[in-house]
Amino acid sequence: MQFEYYNPTRILFGAQQIAQLNRVIPAEARVLVLYGGGSIKRNGVYDQVTEALEGRAWSEFGGIEPNPAIETLNQAVERVRAEKVDFLLAVGGGSVIDGTKYVAAAACYEGDGWDILTGRHTVTEAVPLGAVLTLPATGSESNAGSVVSRKATQEKLFFMSPAVIPQFAVLDPDVIRSLPERQKVNGIVDAFVHVSEQYITAPNDAWVQSGYAETLLRVLVELGRNRHSQTDAWRANLMWAANQALNGLIGSGVAQDWATHMIGHELTARYGVDHARSLAIVQPWLLRDQIEAKRARLNRLGTVVFNLADGPDLAERTVDAIEAFYHGLEVETRLTDYGESKEEAITAILEQLERHNMVALGESQSITLDVSRRILEQAIA
Repeated sequence: MQFEYYNPTRILFGAQQIAQLNRVIPAEARVLVLYGGGSIKRNGVYDQVTEALEGRAWSEFGGIEPNPAIETLNQAVERVRAEKVDFLLAVGGGSVIDGTKYVAAAACYEGDGWDILTGRHTVTEAVPLGAVLTLPATGSESNAGSVVSRKATQEKLFFMSPAVIPQFAVLDPDVIRSLPERQKVNGIVDAFVHVSEQYITAPNDAWVQSGYAETLLRVLVELGRNRHSQTDAWRANLMWAANQALNGLIGSGVAQDWATHMIGHELTARYGVDHARSLAIVQPWLLRDQIEAKRARLNRLGTVVFNLADGPDLAERTVDAIEAFYHGLEVETRLTDYGESKEEAITAILEQLERHNMVALGESQSITLDVSRRILEQAIA
């Protein structure tokens, strides 16, 4: 192992922690609060944020979509510049936090903000930001990544920069009580695939990272199996597991895959599939296609996570167990709702992958466009 691990995000975990905003946001800051469709005004979170910011100079920007669109976010960038905002507060799930990261970076860049997503501009400066998490799923509240879409071209790309790691994240499990069941399930699936992308790769000697990844996977499976009897502990463990799945720790010093995400992003951008559900569509078929390269890890996962008996077909049964887990959550593992014929849909996705230079994916760069086609032929019914 050889790596550098850095995570500066202060985590404020537990009930009533939103009140701590008054302490962790600089007193003199001009704050812009960013949020999504307005659910925070119905579930009491907005009121808690307002109370915590009493006496502060702040304004708000709502309407950030799931899979945040650059067209919307650029309006927030203009607000930041016009109002001389010097602190951003994201109140929402991964989409709101990802969008806020883009706003933080783009406000400090004079060029076209899409340059940040295409890699033409490297982000080294950003407006400071914090987060109040309302939907556990992506781990964006304490990592350096952001995924943003462009509606005009049906593209979805990501960027990473230490400059946009939130200074703090408030994680109050009580706020997810009123979440629709679909969103909680999406959080479980999203976190499960996040861990998988860092674990179901080549065997390694990172015993701590691997052991922790296995623990997270077991917890997520247990959360899924008990989703109809949600307690305070259930909500707390979902929120913490989703955070730990993608805060950089379990991926330190190990090979990482992310091919499921890259292909899944194209499904979301083109067909509007929920991010987590796009991952569930792609992952089982990708694992089956790459099963020999991933057999050792799949064997281990089948034994320690799904309690499967040993045998020559253990890896195959493990993939079946993953797929059955998703089905048990009422999450489909094939794309069946698309406007074109199957061949036209596959061709469209492959063209986007090639356009975005996603032509050698996976931990060993072995998933070429031809391999992606094989996977899509199975994933698209």
